[in-house]
Amino acid sequence: MDTANTLTEWLEYIERQHPQSIAMGLERVREVATRMALGAPAKKVIVVGGTNGKGSTVAFVEAIARAAGWKVGAYTSPHLLAYNERVRIDGEDADDAALVAAFAAVEAVRGDTALTYFEYGTLAALWLFGRAGLDLAVLEVGLGGRLDAVNLVDADVSIITTVDIDHTDWLGEDREAIGEEKAGIIRGWKPVVLGEIDPPSSVLRRAYLVGANALRYGSDYFCEPIDAERWRWRDVSFRLELPMPALRAPVQLANAGAAIAALRALGKPVPRTAWAEGVANAAVAGRLQSHAVGEVEVLLDVGHNPQAARALAAWLQARPATGGTRAVYAALADKDSLAVTQALEGHVDHWHLAGLQGPRGQDAAALRARLAGMAAADGEAADTVAQALRAALAQSRAGDRVLVFGSFHTVAEAMQALHSVA
Repeated sequence: MDTANTLTEWLEYIERQHPQSIAMGLERVREVATRMALGAPAKKVIVVGGTNGKGSTVAFVEAIARAAGWKVGAYTSPHLLAYNERVRIDGEDADDAALVAAFAAVEAVRGDTALTYFEYGTLAALWLFGRAGLDLAVLEVGLGGRLDAVNLVDADVSIITTVDIDHTDWLGEDREAIGEEKAGIIRGWKPVVLGEIDPPSSVLRRAYLVGANALRYGSDYFCEPIDAERWRWRDVSFRLELPMPALRAPVQLANAGAAIAALRALGKPVPRTAWAEGVANAAVAGRLQSHAVGEVEVLLDVGHNPQAARALAAWLQARPATGGTRAVYAALADKDSLAVTQALEGHVDHWHLAGLQGPRGQDAAALRARLAGMAAADGEAADTVAQALRAALAQSRAGDRVLVFGSFHTVAEAMQALHSVA
């Protein structure tokens, strides 16, 4: 293929190279990785899986490690506004030229092996990381774990943040089945950090079978608020008092705690000041991200499954708006929209439903039909997130809050609309 020169052209090309947007399995990506002679992407590797909190946990690991003076690469997905966000080296998004070179390196040896968009991106990131002289690579699993392209890499430490119901078409119908898939990133005789107090038995069983050292939140390490400004991380031999994360949800303590546990498990010295600096500076877009439009707060959150919605509801309950709360909600067709809106129904005064484009999208009418009987189904409907957001803002008064949530696509469209408002 010699017609793609720009990053946009490459992204359009790789979208067309596999008949399915999601195709689980490591055979294809492993074959191409072997042809590319990919080695370890860094001196040390942390792989982050789980249902929710992966991106935030990556951000905490990256920020703490960089504060310690390490050269760090981070691979995350999906992106919000630009593909470059998926690949960071030393705190900077990869530029177009670097990504174009990386995609060309994949294509040069791919032959007739069909790769998905995510597989192309994973191989390109690993190629870039391998040439960057990294101390640490932090890799976020795209979907599941066992059959995800990121699982091509052997982690020195794995993190499984949470396990809950999502992507049931690919991962299974219950926490035990989903946990078994996510536990595929665990490596024999290597540490795995489990970021929730009650992980599925399937995860614990996998750790036991392969001889991994499971470090469990609430058993092997603890995260405890001290006051409104500080919290404590501790295990049997180490204790830290830290500033509250800039990432605002209470669940972020668990994410920061898992990041600290993973970095400690690497066994590489970290200056005490780096823990606090990293926790305070870690940032990731679209996680309870606040924008002011006049005297109205617009809150953006990528939460898209029931567990994320419950965490969002808890945050809203703890921090009620001065006025009312309007929700702009748009979801992909394969998400459990009913359970998501049930979690938030008591915390939203007015609903605005919007459609999403794309192969997994749905229009507002289809979303409304799925929510029949819920207060959300009586809300206003709009073709796009931008239209729904404009309507919500037009009907808001000083002190009101507009919550925009439901998917990465929802938040990305809202960000673009807010830029035009500004």
